[in-house]
Amino acid sequence: MKIQFCGATTGVTGSCHLITTENHKVLLDCGQFQGGKAQDELNYEPFPFDPAEIEYVIVSHAHIDHCGRIPLLVKRGFKGSIYCTDATADLLEIMLKDSGHIHEQEAEWKNRKNERAGRPLVEPLYTELEAEESLKYVKPVLYDQLIELNEEMRVVFNDAGHILGSGEVELWVEENENVSKIVFSGDLGVMERPILRNPTIIKKADYVIMETTYGNRLHPENSMDVNNLINIICETAKRGGNTVIPSFAVGRTQELIFELNKIYDNTKDPRQKELENVNVYIDSPMANAATEVFKKNAQVFDDETKDYISRGDNPLEFKNLKFTRSTEESQWLNIDKDPKVIISASGMCEAGRIRHHLKHNLWDARNSIVFVGYQAEGTLGRTLLEGAEEVTLFGEKIQVNAKIHNLEGFSGHADRDGLLAWLKGFQKVPKQIFLVHGEPDAKLDFARTVKETLGYDCIPVNANAEYELENAGGTVVNMKEAMAEAVDEKTVNEARENLFNVRRRLEDIIYNTNLSVDQNTDPEKLARINNIILELEKSAINLGATIVDNGGDDGIEITKEEMDAIKEEQRHKK
Repeated sequence: MKIQFCGATTGVTGSCHLITTENHKVLLDCGQFQGGKAQDELNYEPFPFDPAEIEYVIVSHAHIDHCGRIPLLVKRGFKGSIYCTDATADLLEIMLKDSGHIHEQEAEWKNRKNERAGRPLVEPLYTELEAEESLKYVKPVLYDQLIELNEEMRVVFNDAGHILGSGEVELWVEENENVSKIVFSGDLGVMERPILRNPTIIKKADYVIMETTYGNRLHPENSMDVNNLINIICETAKRGGNTVIPSFAVGRTQELIFELNKIYDNTKDPRQKELENVNVYIDSPMANAATEVFKKNAQVFDDETKDYISRGDNPLEFKNLKFTRSTEESQWLNIDKDPKVIISASGMCEAGRIRHHLKHNLWDARNSIVFVGYQAEGTLGRTLLEGAEEVTLFGEKIQVNAKIHNLEGFSGHADRDGLLAWLKGFQKVPKQIFLVHGEPDAKLDFARTVKETLGYDCIPVNANAEYELENAGGTVVNMKEAMAEAVDEKTVNEARENLFNVRRRLEDIIYNTNLSVDQNTDPEKLARINNIILELEKSAINLGATIVDNGGDDGIEITKEEMDAIKEEQRHKK
Protein backbone atom coordinates (compact mmCIF):
# COMPACT_ATOMS: atom_id res chain seq x y z
CA MET A 1 0.00 0.00 0.00
CA LYS A 2 1.23 3.49 -0.90
CA ILE A 3 0.22 7.00 0.04
CA GLN A 4 1.00 9.96 -2.20
CA PHE A 5 0.46 13.50 -0.94
CA CYS A 6 -0.91 15.59 -3.80
CA GLY A 7 -1.79 18.84 -2.02
CA ALA A 8 -1.69 20.78 1.27
CA THR A 9 1.99 19.84 1.58
CA THR A 10 3.63 23.29 1.37
CA GLY A 11 0.70 25.28 2.74
CA VAL A 12 -2.85 25.02 4.02
CA THR A 13 -4.80 24.61 0.77
CA GLY A 14 -5.30 21.97 -1.93
CA SER A 15 -5.84 19.04 0.46
CA CYS A 16 -5.54 15.81 -1.56
CA HIS A 17 -4.01 12.46 -0.55
CA LEU A 18 -3.98 9.29 -2.68
CA ILE A 19 -4.13 5.82 -1.12
CA THR A 20 -3.12 3.07 -3.58
CA THR A 21 -3.40 -0.66 -2.92
CA GLU A 22 -2.94 -3.61 -5.24
CA ASN A 23 -6.60 -3.40 -6.26
CA HIS A 24 -7.93 0.06 -5.35
CA LYS A 25 -7.26 3.80 -5.47
CA VAL A 26 -8.89 6.16 -2.98
CA LEU A 27 -8.57 9.93 -2.57
CA LEU A 28 -8.80 11.64 0.79
CA ASP A 29 -10.12 15.11 -0.16
CA CYS A 30 -9.75 16.88 -3.49
CA GLY A 31 -9.33 20.52 -2.56
CA GLN A 32 -8.59 23.70 -4.41
CA PHE A 33 -5.36 25.67 -4.03
CA GLN A 34 -5.93 29.21 -2.74
CA GLY A 35 -3.72 32.18 -2.03
CA GLY A 36 -2.76 34.30 -5.01
CA LYS A 37 -1.77 33.77 -8.63
CA ALA A 38 0.93 31.13 -8.05
CA GLN A 39 -1.37 28.96 -5.98
CA ASP A 40 -4.27 29.43 -8.38
CA GLU A 41 -2.15 28.21 -11.29
CA LEU A 42 -1.63 24.90 -9.47
CA ASN A 43 -5.34 24.18 -9.93
CA TYR A 44 -4.92 24.05 -13.71
CA GLU A 45 -2.04 21.57 -13.67
CA PRO A 46 -2.73 17.87 -14.38
CA PHE A 47 -3.46 15.71 -11.35
CA PRO A 48 -0.46 13.49 -10.45
CA PHE A 49 -2.73 10.48 -11.09
CA ASP A 50 -5.36 9.45 -13.63
CA PRO A 51 -8.77 10.66 -12.33
CA ALA A 52 -10.48 7.80 -14.21
CA GLU A 53 -8.64 5.26 -12.05
CA ILE A 54 -9.91 6.70 -8.74
CA GLU A 55 -12.75 4.60 -7.32
CA TYR A 56 -13.66 6.67 -4.26
CA VAL A 57 -13.19 10.18 -2.92
CA ILE A 58 -13.60 10.55 0.84
CA VAL A 59 -14.29 14.21 1.66
CA SER A 60 -13.48 15.40 5.17
CA HIS A 61 -15.56 18.59 4.95
CA ALA A 62 -17.02 21.21 2.62
CA HIS A 63 -14.44 23.98 2.71
CA ILE A 64 -13.19 24.69 -0.81
CA ASP A 65 -9.58 23.89 0.03
CA HIS A 66 -10.78 20.33 0.76
CA CYS A 67 -13.45 19.81 -1.91
CA GLY A 68 -13.02 22.54 -4.53
CA ARG A 69 -11.43 20.43 -7.30
CA ILE A 70 -14.05 17.66 -7.24
CA PRO A 71 -15.86 19.09 -10.31
CA LEU A 72 -12.49 19.24 -12.09
CA LEU A 73 -11.80 15.63 -11.12
CA VAL A 74 -15.13 14.61 -12.67
CA LYS A 75 -14.45 16.81 -15.70
CA ARG A 76 -11.19 14.93 -16.24
CA GLY A 77 -12.63 11.44 -16.02
CA PHE A 78 -13.61 10.45 -12.46
CA LYS A 79 -16.77 8.33 -12.34
CA GLY A 80 -16.55 6.76 -8.88
CA SER A 81 -18.32 7.46 -5.57
CA ILE A 82 -17.82 10.47 -3.31
CA TYR A 83 -18.42 9.74 0.39
CA CYS A 84 -18.99 12.44 3.00
CA THR A 85 -21.31 13.13 5.93
CA ASP A 86 -24.88 14.11 5.15
CA ALA A 87 -24.36 17.67 6.39
CA THR A 88 -21.25 17.98 4.21
CA ALA A 89 -23.30 16.77 1.23
CA ASP A 90 -25.83 19.54 1.87
CA LEU A 91 -23.03 22.10 1.98
CA LEU A 92 -21.23 20.73 -1.09
CA GLU A 93 -24.19 21.67 -3.25
CA ILE A 94 -23.84 25.28 -2.11
CA MET A 95 -20.05 25.49 -2.07
CA LEU A 96 -19.27 23.81 -5.39
CA LYS A 97 -21.97 25.56 -7.41
CA ASP A 98 -20.85 28.90 -5.97
CA SER A 99 -17.24 28.05 -6.76
CA GLY A 100 -18.17 27.19 -10.36
CA HIS A 101 -20.01 30.52 -10.65
CA ILE A 102 -16.94 32.38 -9.38
CA HIS A 103 -14.66 30.57 -11.87
CA GLU A 104 -17.02 31.55 -14.70
CA GLN A 105 -17.02 35.19 -13.60
CA GLU A 106 -13.23 35.29 -13.31
CA ALA A 107 -12.80 33.75 -16.77
CA GLU A 108 -15.27 36.25 -18.23
CA TRP A 109 -13.37 39.15 -16.64
CA LYS A 110 -10.00 37.86 -17.88
CA ASN A 111 -11.36 37.31 -21.38
CA ARG A 112 -12.62 40.89 -21.63
CA LYS A 113 -9.08 42.05 -20.88
CA ASN A 114 -7.50 39.42 -23.16
CA GLU A 115 -9.72 40.40 -26.09
CA ARG A 116 -8.69 44.04 -25.76
CA ALA A 117 -5.02 43.04 -25.54
CA GLY A 118 -5.18 40.47 -28.36
CA ARG A 119 -4.31 37.60 -26.03
CA PRO A 120 -5.88 34.10 -26.24
CA LEU A 121 -9.07 33.45 -24.30
CA VAL A 122 -9.13 31.28 -21.15
CA GLU A 123 -11.61 28.70 -19.90
CA PRO A 124 -12.93 28.55 -16.35
CA LEU A 125 -11.49 25.81 -14.14
CA TYR A 126 -15.04 24.46 -14.18
CA THR A 127 -18.52 25.91 -14.58
CA GLU A 128 -21.51 26.00 -12.26
CA LEU A 129 -23.17 23.36 -14.45
CA GLU A 130 -20.10 21.10 -14.19
CA ALA A 131 -20.14 21.56 -10.42
CA GLU A 132 -23.78 20.52 -10.34
CA GLU A 133 -22.98 17.48 -12.50
CA SER A 134 -20.32 16.34 -10.02
CA LEU A 135 -22.87 16.21 -7.20
CA LYS A 136 -24.54 13.12 -8.65
CA TYR A 137 -21.56 11.05 -7.49
CA VAL A 138 -21.98 12.12 -3.83
CA LYS A 139 -23.13 9.44 -1.34
CA PRO A 140 -24.04 11.00 2.05
CA VAL A 141 -23.56 8.97 5.25
CA LEU A 142 -23.98 9.69 8.96
CA TYR A 143 -21.36 10.08 11.63
CA ASP A 144 -20.34 6.73 13.15
CA GLN A 145 -21.85 4.66 10.33
CA LEU A 146 -19.68 1.77 9.21
CA ILE A 147 -19.49 1.92 5.40
CA GLU A 148 -18.18 -0.95 3.28
CA LEU A 149 -16.48 0.57 0.24
CA ASN A 150 -15.53 -2.85 -1.12
CA GLU A 151 -14.44 -6.23 0.22
CA GLU A 152 -11.08 -4.79 1.31
CA MET A 153 -12.01 -1.36 2.66
CA ARG A 154 -14.27 0.05 5.38
CA VAL A 155 -14.68 3.68 6.42
CA VAL A 156 -16.21 5.59 9.36
CA PHE A 157 -16.60 9.36 9.76
CA ASN A 158 -16.15 10.85 13.24
CA ASP A 159 -17.04 14.40 14.26
CA ALA A 160 -14.03 16.71 13.80
CA GLY A 161 -15.77 19.74 15.36
CA HIS A 162 -14.35 22.09 12.69
CA ILE A 163 -17.43 23.06 10.67
CA LEU A 164 -20.86 21.54 10.21
CA GLY A 165 -20.41 17.98 8.94
CA SER A 166 -16.62 17.99 9.23
CA GLY A 167 -15.15 14.54 9.73
CA GLU A 168 -12.14 12.66 10.94
CA VAL A 169 -11.81 9.59 8.76
CA GLU A 170 -11.03 6.04 9.88
CA LEU A 171 -10.13 3.84 6.91
CA TRP A 172 -9.46 0.10 7.29
CA VAL A 173 -7.56 -1.45 4.38
CA GLU A 174 -6.98 -5.19 3.93
CA GLU A 175 -4.06 -6.51 1.87
CA ASN A 176 -2.80 -10.08 1.85
CA GLU A 177 -5.02 -10.96 4.86
CA ASN A 178 -3.48 -8.16 6.92
CA VAL A 179 -5.40 -5.03 7.89
CA SER A 180 -4.03 -1.50 8.32
CA LYS A 181 -5.97 1.34 9.85
CA ILE A 182 -5.42 4.85 8.48
CA VAL A 183 -6.75 7.85 10.39
CA PHE A 184 -7.08 11.17 8.54
CA SER A 185 -7.73 14.09 10.87
CA GLY A 186 -9.26 16.38 8.25
CA ASP A 187 -9.32 19.81 9.90
CA LEU A 188 -9.64 19.56 13.68
CA GLY A 189 -11.86 22.00 15.55
CA VAL A 190 -11.40 23.75 18.87
CA MET A 191 -12.68 22.20 22.10
CA GLU A 192 -15.74 23.71 23.78
CA ARG A 193 -16.75 25.92 20.86
CA PRO A 194 -20.36 26.98 20.23
CA ILE A 195 -22.82 25.05 18.03
CA LEU A 196 -20.63 22.02 17.22
CA ARG A 197 -19.42 19.11 19.34
CA ASN A 198 -15.81 18.60 20.37
CA PRO A 199 -13.43 16.74 18.04
CA THR A 200 -13.53 12.97 18.52
CA ILE A 201 -10.56 11.37 20.25
CA ILE A 202 -9.48 8.19 18.46
CA LYS A 203 -7.45 5.57 20.28
CA LYS A 204 -5.97 3.32 17.61
CA ALA A 205 -4.29 3.81 14.25
CA ASP A 206 -1.45 2.32 12.24
CA TYR A 207 -1.01 5.49 10.17
CA VAL A 208 -2.08 9.05 10.95
CA ILE A 209 -2.41 11.95 8.51
CA MET A 210 -2.99 15.13 10.48
CA GLU A 211 -3.32 18.83 9.86
CA THR A 212 -0.96 21.41 11.41
CA THR A 213 -2.52 24.76 10.47
CA TYR A 214 -1.71 26.19 13.90
CA GLY A 215 1.08 23.74 14.69
CA ASN A 216 3.23 26.45 16.28
CA ARG A 217 0.64 28.90 17.60
CA LEU A 218 -1.77 29.18 20.53
CA HIS A 219 -5.19 30.84 20.41
CA PRO A 220 -6.23 33.46 22.94
CA GLU A 221 -9.13 32.43 25.16
CA ASN A 222 -12.27 32.43 22.99
CA SER A 223 -14.36 34.19 25.63
CA MET A 224 -11.91 37.11 25.60
CA ASP A 225 -12.21 37.33 21.81
CA VAL A 226 -16.01 37.48 22.04
CA ASN A 227 -15.78 40.40 24.42
CA ASN A 228 -13.13 42.01 22.26
CA LEU A 229 -15.36 41.68 19.21
CA ILE A 230 -18.32 43.29 20.97
CA ASN A 231 -16.09 46.10 22.27
CA ILE A 232 -14.69 46.70 18.77
CA ILE A 233 -18.22 46.90 17.34
CA CYS A 234 -19.33 49.35 20.07
CA GLU A 235 -16.25 51.57 19.75
CA THR A 236 -16.49 51.60 15.95
CA ALA A 237 -20.19 52.51 16.10
CA LYS A 238 -19.40 55.41 18.46
CA ARG A 239 -16.98 56.73 15.83
CA GLY A 240 -19.77 56.50 13.27
CA GLY A 241 -18.03 53.68 11.43
CA ASN A 242 -18.75 50.19 10.14
CA THR A 243 -17.28 46.93 11.44
CA VAL A 244 -16.46 44.75 8.43
CA ILE A 245 -15.77 41.07 9.11
CA PRO A 246 -14.40 38.88 6.31
CA SER A 247 -15.75 35.48 7.29
CA PHE A 248 -15.90 31.99 5.87
CA ALA A 249 -19.47 31.38 4.74
CA VAL A 250 -19.58 28.00 6.46
CA GLY A 251 -18.63 27.79 10.12
CA ARG A 252 -17.31 31.15 11.24
CA THR A 253 -20.36 33.08 10.02
CA GLN A 254 -22.77 30.88 11.95
CA GLU A 255 -20.56 30.98 15.03
CA LEU A 256 -20.50 34.78 14.89
CA ILE A 257 -24.30 34.85 14.64
CA PHE A 258 -24.51 32.54 17.67
CA GLU A 259 -22.18 34.73 19.75
CA LEU A 260 -23.78 38.03 18.72
CA ASN A 261 -27.20 36.56 19.52
CA LYS A 262 -26.10 36.14 23.15
CA ILE A 263 -25.35 39.86 23.48
CA TYR A 264 -28.16 41.29 21.38
CA ASP A 265 -30.73 39.22 23.32
CA ASN A 266 -29.17 39.78 26.75
CA THR A 267 -30.96 42.62 28.55
CA LYS A 268 -28.52 42.32 31.47
CA ASP A 269 -25.49 43.20 29.33
CA PRO A 270 -25.01 47.01 29.34
CA ARG A 271 -23.62 46.86 25.81
CA GLN A 272 -27.00 45.73 24.48
CA LYS A 273 -28.29 49.32 24.60
CA GLU A 274 -25.23 50.55 22.70
CA LEU A 275 -25.99 48.00 19.99
CA GLU A 276 -29.72 48.67 19.86
CA ASN A 277 -29.48 50.54 16.53
CA VAL A 278 -26.51 48.65 15.09
CA ASN A 279 -27.74 46.08 12.59
CA VAL A 280 -25.74 43.01 11.65
CA TYR A 281 -25.83 42.18 7.92
CA ILE A 282 -24.89 38.78 6.54
CA ASP A 283 -23.94 39.80 3.02
CA SER A 284 -23.14 36.53 1.31
CA PRO A 285 -25.66 34.45 -0.63
CA MET A 286 -23.58 31.38 0.18
CA ALA A 287 -23.49 32.18 3.91
CA ASN A 288 -27.24 32.70 3.88
CA ALA A 289 -27.80 29.31 2.25
CA ALA A 290 -25.27 27.68 4.59
CA THR A 291 -27.10 29.07 7.63
CA GLU A 292 -30.28 27.36 6.40
CA VAL A 293 -28.31 24.10 6.09
CA PHE A 294 -27.18 24.54 9.70
CA LYS A 295 -30.79 24.92 10.83
CA LYS A 296 -31.84 21.62 9.24
CA ASN A 297 -28.93 19.61 10.66
CA ALA A 298 -29.68 19.99 14.37
CA GLN A 299 -28.67 16.37 15.01
CA VAL A 300 -24.96 17.30 14.95
CA PHE A 301 -25.21 20.33 17.28
CA ASP A 302 -23.71 20.37 20.76
CA ASP A 303 -25.89 20.22 23.89
CA GLU A 304 -25.87 23.99 24.46
CA THR A 305 -27.28 24.68 21.00
CA LYS A 306 -29.87 21.92 21.35
CA ASP A 307 -30.93 23.48 24.65
CA TYR A 308 -31.57 26.78 22.85
CA ILE A 309 -33.70 24.96 20.28
CA SER A 310 -35.65 23.02 22.92
CA ARG A 311 -36.50 26.32 24.65
CA GLY A 312 -37.90 27.70 21.40
CA ASP A 313 -34.99 30.12 20.82
CA ASN A 314 -33.34 29.80 17.43
CA PRO A 315 -29.67 30.62 18.20
CA LEU A 316 -29.08 31.62 14.57
CA GLU A 317 -31.63 34.44 14.62
CA PHE A 318 -32.00 37.73 16.52
CA LYS A 319 -33.82 41.03 16.01
CA ASN A 320 -30.97 43.06 14.48
CA LEU A 321 -29.78 40.28 12.18
CA LYS A 322 -30.45 40.93 8.50
CA PHE A 323 -29.70 38.73 5.49
CA THR A 324 -29.08 40.57 2.22
CA ARG A 325 -30.17 38.72 -0.91
CA SER A 326 -29.66 40.85 -4.00
CA THR A 327 -26.71 42.73 -5.45
CA GLU A 328 -28.67 45.95 -4.95
CA GLU A 329 -29.07 45.24 -1.22
CA SER A 330 -25.33 44.58 -0.97
CA GLN A 331 -24.48 47.83 -2.76
CA TRP A 332 -26.85 49.74 -0.47
CA LEU A 333 -24.73 48.75 2.55
CA ASN A 334 -21.91 50.92 1.21
CA ILE A 335 -24.26 53.87 0.61
CA ASP A 336 -26.08 53.77 3.96
CA LYS A 337 -24.36 56.04 6.51
CA ASP A 338 -25.59 54.33 9.69
CA PRO A 339 -23.00 52.34 11.70
CA LYS A 340 -23.41 48.64 11.06
CA VAL A 341 -21.71 45.25 11.11
CA ILE A 342 -21.08 43.64 7.71
CA ILE A 343 -20.17 39.94 7.72
CA SER A 344 -19.25 38.84 4.21
CA ALA A 345 -17.34 36.12 2.36
CA SER A 346 -14.74 35.15 1.41
CA GLY A 347 -12.85 34.76 4.66
CA MET A 348 -9.43 35.38 3.09
CA CYS A 349 -10.74 38.27 0.93
CA GLU A 350 -9.87 36.54 -2.32
CA ALA A 351 -13.32 36.70 -3.94
CA GLY A 352 -16.92 37.62 -3.36
CA ARG A 353 -18.69 40.67 -1.97
CA ILE A 354 -16.14 41.27 0.79
CA ARG A 355 -13.75 42.83 -1.72
CA HIS A 356 -16.35 45.49 -2.57
CA HIS A 357 -16.89 46.22 1.13
CA LEU A 358 -13.15 46.55 1.68
CA LYS A 359 -12.90 48.95 -1.25
CA HIS A 360 -15.57 51.19 0.32
CA ASN A 361 -14.42 50.89 3.95
CA LEU A 362 -10.62 50.47 4.11
CA TRP A 363 -9.87 54.13 3.39
CA ASP A 364 -12.03 55.49 6.25
CA ALA A 365 -10.33 55.67 9.67
CA ARG A 366 -13.70 55.44 11.43
CA ASN A 367 -14.14 51.85 10.26
CA SER A 368 -12.78 48.55 11.60
CA ILE A 369 -11.81 45.40 9.71
CA VAL A 370 -11.90 42.30 11.94
CA PHE A 371 -10.32 39.01 10.86
CA VAL A 372 -11.72 35.91 12.58
CA GLY A 373 -10.06 33.07 10.66
CA TYR A 374 -6.78 31.86 9.26
CA GLN A 375 -5.30 33.99 6.45
CA ALA A 376 -3.16 31.94 4.07
CA GLU A 377 0.09 33.22 2.65
CA GLY A 378 -0.43 35.29 -0.50
CA THR A 379 -4.04 36.27 0.23
CA LEU A 380 -5.34 39.83 0.55
CA GLY A 381 -6.32 39.06 4.15
CA ARG A 382 -2.74 38.10 5.01
CA THR A 383 -1.47 41.26 3.29
CA LEU A 384 -3.73 43.44 5.44
CA LEU A 385 -2.76 41.63 8.63
CA GLU A 386 0.90 42.15 7.81
CA GLY A 387 0.39 45.92 7.82
CA ALA A 388 -0.03 46.93 4.18
CA GLU A 389 -0.58 50.68 3.86
CA GLU A 390 -2.15 50.39 0.42
CA VAL A 391 -3.88 47.63 -1.56
CA THR A 392 -5.33 47.37 -5.06
CA LEU A 393 -9.00 46.42 -5.46
CA PHE A 394 -10.73 46.29 -8.83
CA GLY A 395 -7.81 48.14 -10.42
CA GLU A 396 -7.97 51.00 -7.90
CA LYS A 397 -5.36 51.75 -5.22
CA ILE A 398 -6.98 52.01 -1.77
CA GLN A 399 -5.32 53.53 1.30
CA VAL A 400 -5.57 51.37 4.45
CA ASN A 401 -6.74 53.79 7.14
CA ALA A 402 -9.31 51.59 8.89
CA LYS A 403 -8.27 49.82 12.09
CA ILE A 404 -7.23 46.19 11.43
CA HIS A 405 -7.98 43.61 14.15
CA ASN A 406 -7.06 39.93 14.31
CA LEU A 407 -9.17 37.73 16.61
CA GLU A 408 -7.50 34.34 16.16
CA GLY A 409 -9.56 32.82 18.97
CA PHE A 410 -12.47 32.56 16.52
CA SER A 411 -10.51 30.33 14.18
CA GLY A 412 -12.11 26.94 13.57
CA HIS A 413 -8.74 25.18 13.70
CA ALA A 414 -7.28 23.60 16.82
CA ASP A 415 -4.12 25.35 17.99
CA ARG A 416 -0.84 23.64 18.86
CA ASP A 417 -2.04 22.36 22.22
CA GLY A 418 -5.35 21.20 20.73
CA LEU A 419 -3.51 19.24 18.04
CA LEU A 420 -1.23 17.76 20.66
CA ALA A 421 -4.17 16.73 22.86
CA TRP A 422 -5.78 14.95 19.89
CA LEU A 423 -2.55 13.09 19.10
CA LYS A 424 -2.14 12.08 22.74
CA GLY A 425 -5.42 10.19 22.45
CA PHE A 426 -3.77 7.29 20.62
CA GLN A 427 -3.08 4.57 23.15
CA LYS A 428 -0.26 3.11 21.08
CA VAL A 429 2.25 4.98 18.97
CA PRO A 430 1.15 4.86 15.30
CA LYS A 431 3.69 3.39 12.87
CA GLN A 432 3.91 6.72 11.06
CA ILE A 433 2.47 10.19 11.60
CA PHE A 434 2.33 12.40 8.50
CA LEU A 435 2.01 16.16 9.02
CA VAL A 436 0.18 18.09 6.29
CA HIS A 437 -1.99 21.20 5.88
CA GLY A 438 0.44 23.63 7.46
CA GLU A 439 3.02 26.12 6.37
CA PRO A 440 6.59 24.73 6.56
CA ASP A 441 7.48 26.35 9.90
CA ALA A 442 4.23 25.18 11.50
CA LYS A 443 4.83 21.55 10.46
CA LEU A 444 8.48 21.51 11.53
CA ASP A 445 7.79 23.22 14.86
CA PHE A 446 4.91 20.85 15.61
CA ALA A 447 7.08 17.83 14.77
CA ARG A 448 9.65 19.08 17.30
CA THR A 449 6.93 19.68 19.91
CA VAL A 450 5.58 16.15 19.45
CA LYS A 451 9.07 14.66 19.77
CA GLU A 452 9.83 16.66 22.91
CA THR A 453 6.41 16.07 24.53
CA LEU A 454 5.39 12.56 23.44
CA GLY A 455 8.60 11.11 22.07
CA TYR A 456 6.94 10.36 18.69
CA ASP A 457 8.69 10.90 15.38
CA CYS A 458 6.57 12.72 12.79
CA ILE A 459 7.09 13.21 9.06
CA PRO A 460 6.50 16.81 7.87
CA VAL A 461 5.38 16.11 4.30
CA ASN A 462 6.80 18.17 1.44
CA ALA A 463 5.80 18.43 -2.22
CA ASN A 464 4.14 15.38 -3.85
CA ALA A 465 5.96 12.91 -1.63
CA GLU A 466 5.04 9.21 -1.81
CA TYR A 467 5.50 6.61 0.93
CA GLU A 468 5.25 2.84 0.99
CA LEU A 469 3.18 1.70 3.97
CA GLU A 470 3.91 -1.62 5.61
CA ASN A 471 1.05 -4.00 6.33
CA ALA A 472 -0.08 -3.84 9.93
CA GLY A 473 0.97 -7.48 10.32
CA GLY A 474 0.61 -8.74 13.86
CA THR A 475 -2.12 -6.29 14.88
CA VAL A 476 -4.95 -8.19 13.21
CA VAL A 477 -5.00 -10.91 10.59
CA ASN A 478 -8.12 -10.13 8.54
CA MET A 479 -10.91 -7.61 8.04
CA LYS A 480 -13.44 -9.52 10.14
CA GLU A 481 -11.15 -9.44 13.18
CA ALA A 482 -10.31 -5.81 12.53
CA MET A 483 -13.96 -4.82 12.41
CA ALA A 484 -14.82 -6.95 15.44
CA GLU A 485 -12.10 -5.11 17.34
CA ALA A 486 -13.33 -1.72 16.10
CA VAL A 487 -16.99 -2.50 16.72
CA ASP A 488 -16.25 -3.84 20.19
CA GLU A 489 -14.60 -0.57 21.09
CA LYS A 490 -16.91 1.97 19.61
CA THR A 491 -20.27 0.39 18.97
CA VAL A 492 -21.31 -2.58 21.09
CA ASN A 493 -22.21 -0.86 24.37
CA GLU A 494 -23.79 2.12 22.63
CA ALA A 495 -25.71 -0.13 20.24
CA ARG A 496 -27.15 -2.21 23.11
CA GLU A 497 -28.21 0.90 24.99
CA ASN A 498 -29.69 2.41 21.85
CA LEU A 499 -31.60 -0.76 21.08
CA PHE A 500 -33.26 -0.67 24.47
CA ASN A 501 -34.18 3.00 23.91
CA VAL A 502 -35.61 2.27 20.48
CA ARG A 503 -37.53 -0.70 21.89
CA ARG A 504 -39.27 1.63 24.36
CA ARG A 505 -40.15 4.04 21.58
CA LEU A 506 -40.99 1.94 18.57
CA GLU A 507 -43.23 -0.99 19.41
CA ASP A 508 -43.18 -2.31 15.88
CA ILE A 509 -39.49 -3.30 16.15
CA ILE A 510 -39.59 -4.72 19.69
CA TYR A 511 -39.21 -8.25 18.42
CA ASN A 512 -36.09 -7.46 16.39
CA THR A 513 -34.47 -5.43 19.14
CA ASN A 514 -35.05 -8.25 21.63
CA LEU A 515 -33.17 -10.55 19.29
CA SER A 516 -30.34 -8.06 18.92
CA VAL A 517 -29.41 -7.22 22.52
CA ASP A 518 -28.08 -10.67 23.28
CA GLN A 519 -24.54 -10.56 24.63
CA ASN A 520 -23.36 -12.90 21.87
CA THR A 521 -24.68 -10.79 19.01
CA ASP A 522 -22.24 -10.62 16.11
CA PRO A 523 -20.39 -7.24 16.19
CA GLU A 524 -20.95 -6.60 12.50
CA LYS A 525 -24.69 -7.15 12.95
CA LEU A 526 -24.65 -4.69 15.84
CA ALA A 527 -22.87 -2.18 13.59
CA ARG A 528 -25.59 -2.55 10.95
CA ILE A 529 -28.29 -2.05 13.60
CA ASN A 530 -26.39 0.94 14.93
CA ASN A 531 -26.50 2.49 11.44
CA ILE A 532 -30.30 2.18 11.46
CA ILE A 533 -30.45 3.81 14.89
CA LEU A 534 -28.30 6.70 13.67
CA GLU A 535 -30.81 7.30 10.88
CA LEU A 536 -33.62 7.29 13.46
CA GLU A 537 -31.68 9.72 15.62
CA LYS A 538 -31.33 12.25 12.84
CA SER A 539 -35.04 12.06 12.06
CA ALA A 540 -36.01 12.40 15.72
CA ILE A 541 -33.79 15.38 16.53
CA ASN A 542 -34.62 17.25 13.34
CA LEU A 543 -38.33 16.62 13.98
CA GLY A 544 -37.86 18.32 17.34
CA ALA A 545 -36.10 21.29 15.72
CA THR A 546 -38.87 21.58 13.13
CA ILE A 547 -41.54 21.60 15.85
CA VAL A 548 -39.66 24.39 17.65
CA ASP A 549 -39.41 26.38 14.40
CA ASN A 550 -43.16 25.99 13.88
CA GLY A 551 -43.90 27.28 17.34
CA GLY A 552 -45.05 23.90 18.60
CA ASP A 553 -48.45 24.29 16.98
CA ASP A 554 -48.55 20.94 15.25
CA GLY A 555 -50.24 19.13 18.09
CA ILE A 556 -47.02 17.22 18.81
CA GLU A 557 -44.84 17.78 21.85
CA ILE A 558 -41.34 16.39 22.04
CA THR A 559 -39.32 17.54 25.00
CA LYS A 560 -35.56 17.62 25.22
CA GLU A 561 -35.68 14.74 27.68
CA GLU A 562 -37.73 12.67 25.25
CA MET A 563 -35.34 13.38 22.41
CA ASP A 564 -32.43 12.44 24.64
CA ALA A 565 -34.22 9.21 25.52
CA ILE A 566 -34.64 8.30 21.85
CA LYS A 567 -30.90 8.33 21.50
CA GLU A 568 -28.28 9.85 23.69
CA GLU A 569 -25.77 11.88 21.76
CA GLN A 570 -23.51 9.44 19.90
CA ARG A 571 -19.86 9.93 20.56
CA HIS A 572 -17.01 7.52 19.98
CA LYS A 573 -15.09 6.61 23.05
CA LYS A 574 -12.41 4.78 21.23
